[in-house]
Amino acid sequence: MFIAKPHNPPLAALLIFVASAFLAATTLLAKALGTDALGPPLHPMQISHGRFLFAFLVIVSAVGILRPRLRRPHWGLHIGRTSFGWLGITLMFASVAFIPMADATAISFLNPVFAMVLAIPLLKEGVGPWRWLAAAVALIGALILLRPTPDSFQPAALLALSAAVVIGLELIFIKKLSGRESPIQILLVNNAMGLTIASVAVSFVFQMPTHTQWAALAGIGVLMACAQACFVNGMARADASFVAPISYATLIFAAFYDFAVFDVIPDRVSLIGSAIILTGGLILVWREARTRKAQ
Repeated sequence: MFIAKPHNPPLAALLIFVASAFLAATTLLAKALGTDALGPPLHPMQISHGRFLFAFLVIVSAVGILRPRLRRPHWGLHIGRTSFGWLGITLMFASVAFIPMADATAISFLNPVFAMVLAIPLLKEGVGPWRWLAAAVALIGALILLRPTPDSFQPAALLALSAAVVIGLELIFIKKLSGRESPIQILLVNNAMGLTIASVAVSFVFQMPTHTQWAALAGIGVLMACAQACFVNGMARADASFVAPISYATLIFAAFYDFAVFDVIPDRVSLIGSAIILTGGLILVWREARTRKAQ
């Protein structure tokens, strides 16, 4: 049995925050690949395949260098985690090709709320009033960024919403695995299985990418591998209901990347929504820190 990481909510919050920066960058690249920004648009399943392919290469290289001790995997949990992860990523990549990245990110990153709710019956975690408050604050911020209008209910928006539900389920499997196996083993098995699933799926839609598109696919894979490493380590150091809402910071990074890359200046609604989401995350960190001091 793998010895779980020490309970350290502040470090967990930092790791999830860093993972959010990487995740937003992968979404930005997926948007470029799914439109004509870098050449003929690629199918979401091909973008997902590139993500698993290059992430797997990064993780295999890390395993070869670090040579960690690997144990027998819990195949049932890995299959559940990988299946939901591949489906969630593919749905997310599909949605950003049709609706604004900020809207897709806002919708899909409702997954921490689903994860927090699912953690109650599936992980038997207690969710106190402060966590409910923080999650509610973050949800309000996401809804503000979503700008609920009739356009939000277009079919592509449902893809992002489906991604939120599916990724919320994946978070539960990640938490179950985090106390059983080392983070690097979890990443290795997940990406090996994900690459297998993605390779079968992409065979039906594959088209030869341009050199620029290959570079973008590689970027998605490397960034996703880094994000996963931070995320799995963060999940191993705190309750899922605590760390999951912090991933709303991805919305903030998405707005920043829009400004840095495309000169899109966030409007008042974006700034208010982002500030509210950040407030929700800070409430969680503050409350957990006070609880630890009181123990």
